Amino acid sequence: MSVEEAMAEAERAGLDLVEISPKATPPVCRLMDYGKFKYQQSKRQHAAKQHQKVTHLKEVKMRPKIEEHDFQFKLRNAIRFLEDGDKVKVLVMFMGRQIARKELGLALLERFQQELGEKAVLEQPAKSEGRSMFMILSPPKKK
Repeated sequence: MSVEEAMAEAERAGLDLVEISPKATPPVCRLMDYGKFKYQQSKRQHAAKQHQKVTHLKEVKMRPKIEEHDFQFKLRNAIRFLEDGDKVKVLVMFMGRQIARKELGLALLERFQQELGEKAVLEQPAKSEGRSMFMILSPPKKK
């Protein structure tokens, strides 16, 4: 039907003529209450935003000479973060002359990764930056 006929029909029904698909040939239009249409559209967008999962980067800091209990505590926190779906940045900070023994930090990061096992996927391998060394772990993909 022509645009004029459609406008007249919408006027008689007390509704609006809304273009649904402008790229189609001919363009698809519908008679509806435009205010109600916009409201439903915003509700759908809000619902889609509610179901989105935002991943955060959580940080676990250690020193090269960490005690066993402290190490296990940091490990449990990292596991909890990974189970929540967040990425974990494991950071080893060197103080004073410890910077000369970077192999201690690297061994600590490797041990941390091995303790996690299948609970984490290495996203970024160990990297030295200034007086610290870090690696980034992410949760495994769900099957």
